[in-house]
This record gives sequence, structure tokens and C-alpha cells, in this order.
Amino acid sequence: MDALLTASRLIFDPYVLWVITASAAFGMFVGAMPGLTATMATALLVPVTFFMDPVPALGAIVTATAMAIFAGDIPAALLRIPGTPASAAYTDESYAMSKKGQLDLNLGVNLVFSVLGGFVGVAILIVCAPALAEVAINFSSFEYFWLALLGLTCAVFMTSDVPLKGITSLLFGLAVNCIGIDPAAGYPRFTFGSVELLQGISFIPAMIGMFALSELLRGMVHADATGAVIAQEIGNIFSGVFGVFKRYWFNFLRGSAIGVLIGALPGAGADIAAWISFAISKRFSKEPEKFGTGHIEGIVDATSANNSALGGAWIPALVFGIPGDSITAIVIGVLYMKGMNPGPTVFLQNPQFIYAVFLIFILANILMLPLGWIAIKGGKQLLRVPRNVLLPVILMFCLVGSYAMTNSIYGVIMMVVMGLIGWLMEEHGFPIAPAILGLVLGEMLEQNFMTSMIKADGAFIMFFERPIAATLGVVTLLIWGTMLWRGIRGRPATLSAAAPGP
Repeated sequence: MDALLTASRLIFDPYVLWVITASAAFGMFVGAMPGLTATMATALLVPVTFFMDPVPALGAIVTATAMAIFAGDIPAALLRIPGTPASAAYTDESYAMSKKGQLDLNLGVNLVFSVLGGFVGVAILIVCAPALAEVAINFSSFEYFWLALLGLTCAVFMTSDVPLKGITSLLFGLAVNCIGIDPAAGYPRFTFGSVELLQGISFIPAMIGMFALSELLRGMVHADATGAVIAQEIGNIFSGVFGVFKRYWFNFLRGSAIGVLIGALPGAGADIAAWISFAISKRFSKEPEKFGTGHIEGIVDATSANNSALGGAWIPALVFGIPGDSITAIVIGVLYMKGMNPGPTVFLQNPQFIYAVFLIFILANILMLPLGWIAIKGGKQLLRVPRNVLLPVILMFCLVGSYAMTNSIYGVIMMVVMGLIGWLMEEHGFPIAPAILGLVLGEMLEQNFMTSMIKADGAFIMFFERPIAATLGVVTLLIWGTMLWRGIRGRPATLSAAAPGP
């Protein structure tokens, strides 16, 4: 109770409330701009949070990402361009609904169900995170090794239709993570005599480059990919929403549950949660023929899922220090920067910060309703901001942020290099998320593997002697075995399809 009261005092400080409100407006703006993602909003906020205490820093990130995920629905409904990838799954459905003259109901449903989905996500986070932390407190290096490997495995197979590209991306992230001082032997690796590289690849400039700069490059290349704004005026967006809830309450609960579940899987996140939820909605709908014509059912499922996934993604991040998505990967970097090493011990050492995160989530979802209404009302004007003005401003933030994190030009060079690599990867279909997870989890994987090998005196069987470690190990190996088996079985069919005809 004392921790909860302390957290309340920290959150309801006027400065913290101002930071949360300003971050909400920033997240709403970034999310509503086509091509700018919630991850980019988070990456751009990190240099600013460097100068903040832990609570306002967490408040800024949580609020901005929650707003950005919802705001991505606005250009999807008005322009047929998703503001963030999390809205891509139902963009066609949403735009078709707007063209039918149901723009108000469409935006109202997106806003209300985003708020409700967010509340479901944070409720499950509040219930599950402390319970899991009590279990995780007994974990040893064996369990953490398998957990990190399982997280990397999920990231590979959840983020790409082509597992080989996911594996390649992951190996790239792990290779980059090897640069610097070997944590076991203390020997420099891949530094090529550079003093800067001895400290390894600085996490934040790399993230800003791979997410923000690569988005900018993509925005410049596809600058003409905009559509016509819906001409209908925006009226009362809440009219008819209650009727939709009465009819599709089960879809809301199902979408929210799927969102939390998918969000909790390392590397998955809100984007995949929305796609899976929309597909399930169509598969089990009583009116599947209406999908594609502007049907509200799939939108209810998917928009609830992508917002509830945010809370789900924080469960592994807080309990195990394993990011649920690219946003929590950045958050973990911020937590380390603030001296709050994520994991079960943070629930014992700094419980007030955990309660503060819970309260920030609740506050962000409450704020989403009025701010979302304002953003919807001003949506058409917001979308008229010229990209040739917006993109240079964002580039300036990237440069200043990267320099501030390292206090040298080294951070800027790293940001540019990683940004170019990230852009090239995405242009050729290689997902970025596995590379980022490799960068984040590589050190955890290596340290726990080396520690475990020393404990086991080189006997690998010791990795399976503890019950939870054995379970995690078997699950991980089964996933790898299943994917390998599918690859082997699918290869003859691929070869015969590619063979020239007689």
C-alpha cells in the first residue's frame, strides 16, 4: 500500500502530469501522420527522457505509444493509409466504411474500442505481472538462457512470412551485439582498433537509426503514396457506438484477449495482434461475405487487439527483462539508463515504479478519449502538414538525439549506419524486429549461457535438470524442430514448382 501511495504521489505531480499530457499530444500527432510509427515516436522521445527522472520518462513513453497506436486509425479511415503498421490490418475495411458514409461511426468505434482494449491490457498486466514475478524470482541462469532463446525464436517465426529472412535478421542483431568487450573473457571483439567500439554498439542511437531514420528514408522514397481525403464532414462520432458494443461485445473480448496474448510474445507486438485478430474475426464471422465492403465487425476485433497488446508487451519486459515488441525493447534500454534493471527484483526493490507504470497506463487510456476526440475533429487539418516540412524536422530530432546519447559524433555516425541498414533490410523484406531483439537479448543470452556452462562444468545435460528450464528448453527445441521439418517437407514442392515445364 505504501508503494501504491508513493507511486500516486509521483504520478500526480504537476510536472509529471504536464509531461504525460504533452507526450499524449506528441504521440497523437506522430500516429496520425502516415508513415510515422509508434516505435518512431518512442525512439524520438528517448533522448528527451535522458534528462528526466524515471517516472516522467516512463510516463512520456507509455502515453505517447498508446496514443500513437490509436491515432494510426485516423488516416486509415480518411486516406486509406495506416498511420502506424498496427492499423494496417483493417485499413481497407475502415476506408470502405468511410466511403459508405459511416465515417463518424467508424472513427467512434476505433476510439472507444481502442480505449476499452487498452483497459483490458492494463488489467491483465496488473494481475499477471506481480504473480509471474514471484515465480521468476527463483529463476537461475539456466531458465534465463532458455527464456532468452525462446524469445528470439518467437521473434523469428512471428515477424516474418519467410523464416530464413527472420533468422538472417536475428543473426545480424546478435553479430552486432558481439562488438565490444567480451563479457566473459574481457577481450575486445570486432573493434578494429577503434576506442569507441570498445564500449559496444550504443543501443539508443542504433534504435533511432533502425526505426526513425529508416522510416524517414522510406517516406522520402514513397513520398507520393497518398490518397484522396474523405469529403464527409465529421459529426457526432459517439452516435451508434453503444449499439455496436451490444452487438459485438464478444468480438471486443476476443480481440482484447488475443491482443494481450500476442503482445506478450517476444517480438510480436500490436501489428501482428491486429492482423491475427482481424483474420480470426473474418474466419468465425456469421457474415463473412460483408468483409471487404466496410463491415464494422473486423474493426472491433482488430482495434481492440492492437491497443490491448501494449499492456501485454510489458509483461515479459517487466518480469523477465525480455521485450514483448520493439517499443518495449526501447523501454528496456531506458530502464537500464535509469538504473532500473528490469526483472523480478525490480518488483521488490522499486515497487513504486511498477505501480507508477500501472497508473500511467490507466491515465493514458483515460486521456485517450478526449484527446482522441480532438485529434479526430482536427484530423483533416493535421493530414495537410506538408511532408517536405515534417521530414526534415524529424531528421533534426534524430541527429540531436543520437548526439546527446553519446555526447560525440560517434552516436550520429552509428545512427546513420544503422538507419541505412534498417532501410535496406525492410526494402528487401527482412524484418527489423529480430535484429533489434538480437541486439537487446544477445548479451543476456551470452552471459547466461557462459554462467550456466561454468556452473555445469561443461555438461549440457544440466540445462535440462531443473523443471522450468527443461520445459522451456523442450518447447524451444520443439519449435525449431517443427520449423525445420516444415522447411524440409515444403522444399520438394518449391523445387518442382520452380522447375521448367516439358
